[in-house]
Amino acid sequence: MRRRFLPAALAVGAAALALTATGSSPPPQDGSRSAGSGPAAERRSTERTAAAEKAPEAPVSAPVRIADAATVRLLSPGDRIDVLASTSKSASARVVATHVRVAQVPDYRDTVSGDGAEGALIVVVVPRRTAAALAGAAATSRLAVTLC
Repeated sequence: MRRRFLPAALAVGAAALALTATGSSPPPQDGSRSAGSGPAAERRSTERTAAAEKAPEAPVSAPVRIADAATVRLLSPGDRIDVLASTSKSASARVVATHVRVAQVPDYRDTVSGDGAEGALIVVVVPRRTAAALAGAAATSRLAVTLC
């Protein structure tokens, strides 16, 4: 019984959190309209969505592995960089993020990880959408930086 209860409780909690995060409430079960439904509620929802689209995204810290560890040693916190991605040595690079602020740079002795991964990690501050683009590019490409 306990083995089934925990996953069910987690699922209910996740659903409640998702509803709270979106600002919506579940539809009434009896088929009637709630006090918050109708044209006025739709207008408020549309206004809220338009305001959210205009608001700037909150910045997040994103770790980025730069392929050339020697380049990373040239960086300092506060520097502004462009992040470029290239899928091969013969392909031209594409710009993934522009005018990004460097938040953290590893010490010289920590620039190359011991797990066999090439390059060095840095932490940059970017909008959430840019962080997703950086993660996607890192999965398929080698990343490089240019100083702004």
